[in-house]
Order: sequence, then structure tokens, then C-alpha cells
Amino acid sequence: MNYNSLLKLAIAAALAAGNEILKIYETDFLVQTKSDNTPVTLADKKASKIIIDALSQTNIPIISEEEEIADYELRKSWTSVWLIDPLDGTKEFVKRNGEFTVNIALIENKKPIIGVIFSPVSKELFFADIDSGSFKINKGVINEEINNNQTNFIDKLLEVAIKLPVQRLPKTYTVVASRSHLSKDINQHISKLKNVFGEVDIINVGSSIKQCWVAEGRAHEYLRLGTTMEWDTAAGQCILEQAGAKLIDLETNLPMIYNKENMENSFFIAKQTT
Repeated sequence: MNYNSLLKLAIAAALAAGNEILKIYETDFLVQTKSDNTPVTLADKKASKIIIDALSQTNIPIISEEEEIADYELRKSWTSVWLIDPLDGTKEFVKRNGEFTVNIALIENKKPIIGVIFSPVSKELFFADIDSGSFKINKGVINEEINNNQTNFIDKLLEVAIKLPVQRLPKTYTVVASRSHLSKDINQHISKLKNVFGEVDIINVGSSIKQCWVAEGRAHEYLRLGTTMEWDTAAGQCILEQAGAKLIDLETNLPMIYNKENMENSFFIAKQTT
């Protein structure tokens, strides 16, 4: 399997989906409620279609949050599968705070081997594959390349990518926490950290950007004690692992695995290993 060509395809799909999301973001869009009581918008659905259309050429099965999921009797035979969240952080999208992402991951034998996370508003792109490592493209670069109508802009983007982690961890122990899902248990965990490390800094942000900030060295950890699905974490886990960090399932104390019969994640922690 040519991971580099698949990575480029996933990056192009994420950028195209992000562009479509921004078009809707600037309108007076309608917010609907799904059966699990979470919000969904036209942006979620259009982004999903764009990504699926792009990835279908690989002939690898696709699981998207916004599409019907195949029965496990079929899925369990898949050695490879694309796992996508076309708009991670719909609550943040609805709040219009810019803290939402496009997540695309390729799973092979239950492990994430390619991960792409794109923030359409900040224009930050994080990506990784198991052959090359984990990288970030800073805001400003992507707009410049696209605006110049470069036919090979994906190759040019990869040339300016910065390998993760991009910085040393802060001297003060730093926790990145959810903007929309804080809980009593998280606050208790932070209190315990203060007993160990003294001062603890907390950064609140939405979507899978939390995992990216741990991967780039901006924070020491991100603990999630609440409901998430596989498409919420797969891309971020690949980026974390290839940056030398980890995402651990707190039920097994092992790295998270994917394409399970029940696609709901256990509680987990993303953490720097140094």
C-alpha cells in the first residue's frame, strides 16, 4: 500500500471539505438534531459527500459519521477502512467560534496508519503516516498555495511541513480540555494534577485540535471522560503516535483500536511520553 499517495489524497479531500464547510459557515445555516441528540448541519453532510467521493477511488471501505454504517458482520472482514468525521465539533461550528475540524484516518488491522486533521478557520493542517512521521502546516501557507492556483499544491504543502513535536513542553504542566464537555470528573483530575505538579495551566478548545496540541508539544495531556466515537479520535491518534505521544484506552490501558463492533470509544487520555 502506497501510504504517501493515500496521504496526499486524504489531505486534498480534507482541504476541499474544509472549503465547502466555510461557504456554509458564512450563511444563516439550519441546525437539525440527530437521534443521539447531537446537532447536524448541511456542512456536515456536504463535507461527508466531498470526502467520500474523493476517497472512493481507493476502493477501500469508508465509515463516515454522517452516513449509514455497515453491519459488523461485513465490517469485521475489512483489513483496511477509511474513518472520517467530516465536521468534528459541530457544536463549535454552531457557536461560530471556529474550533472545528475535518478528520480523516486510514485504519489498517484496527490501527490508525494515516491521520489528517484540518482546521478550516485557522487554516492549520496536521497529518501523519506510519512511514514518514507527524507534521504540521501553519496557518497562512495553505491559503497562499491555493490562491496561487498551484496544480501541485499538495506536494508544495508537504515541502514546507514542520515535523512534530514543534516545541518543547511548557514548564508548567499544561492540560488541554474540551470547550463543550467539561465535567466534575475532569475537574477532580485537574485537582489531583495540582497536588502532583503544583501549578497547572488549562487550555480550553473544541474538536480534535486538542489531540493535535498534545502532539505538537503545546500541552502535556488531554483526558476525555465522556462519550466519543471512533471517528473522533482515529486521525488524532495517528498524529499523536507518530509525534512520539500516545492515546490510551483507559479500559484496556492500551492504544485505542478501531473498527470495533461497538464504535463508541472508552474513556481515554492523550499524553506526551516525555
